[in-house]
Amino acid sequence: MQSTDVVVIGGGVIGCSVAYQLAKKGVSVTLIEENDIASGTSGACDKAVLLQSKNPGLHLKMALEGVKLFPDLRKELDMDIEYKNDGGMIVIYTEEQWKVMEQFVQRQNKLGLEVQLLDRDRARERQPAFSKDIIGSTYSPMDGEVNPIYLTLGFFRGAKKYGAKAILGTKVKDIKLEKGRVHSVITGSGNILTRHVVNACGVYAPFIGTMVGLDIPIIPRRGQIIVTEPVASLIHGDVNCARYITAKFRPELLGNDEASRLGIGLSLGQTKNGNILIGGTREFVGYHKHTTHRALRAVLKHATNLVPALKDISIIRSFAGLRPYTPDGLPILGKVRQIEGFYMAAGHEGDGIALSAITGKLLCDVITDNKMTIDIDMNKLSLERFEEEDIDGFRKSHNCYGDAV
Repeated sequence: MQSTDVVVIGGGVIGCSVAYQLAKKGVSVTLIEENDIASGTSGACDKAVLLQSKNPGLHLKMALEGVKLFPDLRKELDMDIEYKNDGGMIVIYTEEQWKVMEQFVQRQNKLGLEVQLLDRDRARERQPAFSKDIIGSTYSPMDGEVNPIYLTLGFFRGAKKYGAKAILGTKVKDIKLEKGRVHSVITGSGNILTRHVVNACGVYAPFIGTMVGLDIPIIPRRGQIIVTEPVASLIHGDVNCARYITAKFRPELLGNDEASRLGIGLSLGQTKNGNILIGGTREFVGYHKHTTHRALRAVLKHATNLVPALKDISIIRSFAGLRPYTPDGLPILGKVRQIEGFYMAAGHEGDGIALSAITGKLLCDVITDNKMTIDIDMNKLSLERFEEEDIDGFRKSHNCYGDAV
């Protein structure tokens, strides 16, 4: 039987970040992934490292701490992760949205995010492709972007460089406990003796949880994204709209038209190669990862209203990813008190890329019993913050019972 100090389950950006930080500290770590690196959510998202989209409070504090780590990652990982700090904007269409975003911006500034409101003319100076129909926008120079697949692969290769082992194309079948603590992980390639397991399986984290008797309140939320042909520079930095923020945190305020039911909220960005990424949706449809004509049409209608020039650009493909959504919008991180040696690192929804670096640092500190290098209250991120009855009601309200497909 193989043995290792820590088994990390999940080869997305979160699992690879945790494995990287642990291996860098000299911890013996084995990463297990059922498919391939970045084959799930981390390979089906956009490139934004957004701070403005984080709810003022713990969420934004984590993002602010996390973004400080990206410049060093760009240097220490052995691949170009395409990290840039080009700023970001949230477009405002109505006077009501302006009032909401005024309060949002005030709260974010108090927590250390540099962000301001721009009127229509100043917004269009930054983004000449914008329609004249907008009211204005926010702007933060602190927002950035990164290639999510390269970032995931960078963490993975970095972990291996420091001695981590990887078992790909292998399913975890069970986790054995002895006297209330982790003993071993049973896989399709054999058993691994270990005293620590990190559940970094994103939307599939609840299935790992059932192996040790845990009910984990994470459900999939589908996001559909469109990719255009490469074109000359058109979108500068990251662009979102006020509907995106509403769809993320207060979907009930969107109304009940088709765009609202699909959770349509615009996000735009242009890759290093010139492709424009157009998103997206926030849909509760179980584990279905296919795209739909209805949603893509709604996304494009929204996008071309803001940037009319998109009407003359060809689409080359579309894809969908599942975001691990939790009841309070915060990830589930750290020790699980009921089971010694079992840790959570999942539930980041659409913020996994932005919070990947800080998540790896936090979990490494917790697992190695080091003094926390980042001042984050882990109790507020623990699985235990959810009550059983809340979890059951959460799943019923989103029609989340049933097997993954």
